[in-house]
Amino acid sequence: MSFDYDLFVIGGGSGGVRAARIAAGEHGARVALAEESRMGGTCVIRGCVPKKLMIFASQAGLMAEEMRGYGWEGAQAGRFDWEVFKQKLDAELTRLELIYTANLTKSGVEIFHQRATIVDHHTVALADGTRKTAKHILIAAGGRPALPGIPGEELGLISDDLFLLESLPRRVLLVGGGYIACEFATILAGLGCETVQVYRGDAVLRGFDRQARDLATLQLSEVGIDLRLNVTPIALERAADRIAVTFSDNSRDDFDAVIFATGRTPHTKGLGLENTGVHLDPNGAIGVDEWSQTSVPSIFAVGDVTDRVNLTPVAIREGHAFADTIFGGRARKVDHTTIASAVYLRPHEVAQIGLTEEQAQARGDVDVYATVFRPMRSMFAGSNAKVMMKLLVDPESDRVLGCHIFGPDAGEMIQLAAIPITMGATKADFDATMAVHPTAAEELVTMRQPARRHRRAIPAQAATA
Repeated sequence: MSFDYDLFVIGGGSGGVRAARIAAGEHGARVALAEESRMGGTCVIRGCVPKKLMIFASQAGLMAEEMRGYGWEGAQAGRFDWEVFKQKLDAELTRLELIYTANLTKSGVEIFHQRATIVDHHTVALADGTRKTAKHILIAAGGRPALPGIPGEELGLISDDLFLLESLPRRVLLVGGGYIACEFATILAGLGCETVQVYRGDAVLRGFDRQARDLATLQLSEVGIDLRLNVTPIALERAADRIAVTFSDNSRDDFDAVIFATGRTPHTKGLGLENTGVHLDPNGAIGVDEWSQTSVPSIFAVGDVTDRVNLTPVAIREGHAFADTIFGGRARKVDHTTIASAVYLRPHEVAQIGLTEEQAQARGDVDVYATVFRPMRSMFAGSNAKVMMKLLVDPESDRVLGCHIFGPDAGEMIQLAAIPITMGATKADFDATMAVHPTAAEELVTMRQPARRHRRAIPAQAATA
C-alpha cells in the first residue's frame, strides 16, 4: 500500500516536533505535522518558557530587599509595568515559535497549521476537509488544564489564561497546590497582586519529599501569599464586577480573578480515537508500551497525552527515541524511573530526583543524609530563609536513591546532581568529590553521618524463628 507520508504527527509541541525533525532530518522519512494552535506547544507558548520569564520578573522586590541588607540604602523595585513586560514576552514567544517552525521546514517536514483528527489506522483528516495517509501516526497532542467541576467554574480562568491577561488583577485567588499553582501564586504575589492560594491538603506539592513540601509551604506564606490549607472552593458567582467564592469551610471572599490550577488531563477528546480501537486509560490518557506504541500497531503516542511523566524533556526524549526506533534502525526506550524535576518558587526552588524519603522508607532500609541551614547570601542580608540538602542512600549497596534540594537555584543544582545519580553513583562517590567552597551545593559532598536511619521492622514470627 502506498502512503502520502511515512509519518504524520498530530501536535506541534516539544515531543511531536522532536519526533518529526529526527525522523525527517536525520533518518530521511517523509513527514508531515499538524498543529491547530501555535507551534511550540504548552512549554514554549503557555508553560515553561513564559512562566520562567515571569518568575524572573517577580524577583525584583526580594532582590531590592536583599540589596538594602547589603547596604544599598533606599533600594526599591519600583512599579511593575505589565504592559511593557507582556510586549517583550509576546515578542520572545513569537521568536521561539518561528524558530520551531523554521527548524521543521529545514528538516523537510510539511506543516499544516490546522487541526487534524484520526479517521482510521493510517488516515488523518485536516480541518479543511483534506485527508492524508501515513504508514505511521504519532499523537503528541499534549494535555489541557482541568476544571474542578463546581458551580460557576466558568467564571474562573485556567493557567493558560495568565499569559493572555491584558492587565493584572488587584486581588486574585489561586486554586490548587501543585507546582503550577505554587509557581503562579509566587509570580502574582511578586508582581504586586494581593494573592490568596487555597489547597485541599495540609502541605503543597503532593508527591514531593515531605520535608521539602513543608519548607515550600512555609515559604509561600513568608513571601506574602495568603495560603489557606485544608480548604477548597465549592462555588463561584458573579458579584458586581468581582467574583464571589464560597469555600468548603463555609467562608466567602471576593476576588478580581480566580485561576484554577487543579491539574491537567490528556488532550484526547475529539481526536477520533474511537475510530481506531486505540486503548484509553480511565482519565483519557493513551495507553502505550515501552516503545510508545498504542494497541494499534501503526499508531504511537508521546508526551503528556500518555500521562506517563508530564515534563517537557521527557516528551522530547520519547519523541526522539520513537524516531530512532521506527526510522533510524536503532531501537531505543526511555527510562522513566529516574527523572529530575524542579518547582520554580522564590526565593528558594524545590528540586528532586529519585525516591522521596517516604518512598525510600516504604521500599526498605534507607540512610537519610540531610541538613537544613541559613545560606550565606540571604543570611547576611538579614533573612531567616532556610536551605535543605538531602541524600537518600541504600545502606546495603551504598547507592544514592534520591536527592532533594530546597534553596536558591535548586533546579540548576539538581540538573548536575542528576548525572551521577542516573549513572548509579554511591555515597562513597559523593564523599570522594572535593567540595567547592563557599557554596550551598558543597553540602551534598560533605555530609558524613546520616541525620536518621529508617529500618524495616522484622516481623515478630521471623525474629523468633
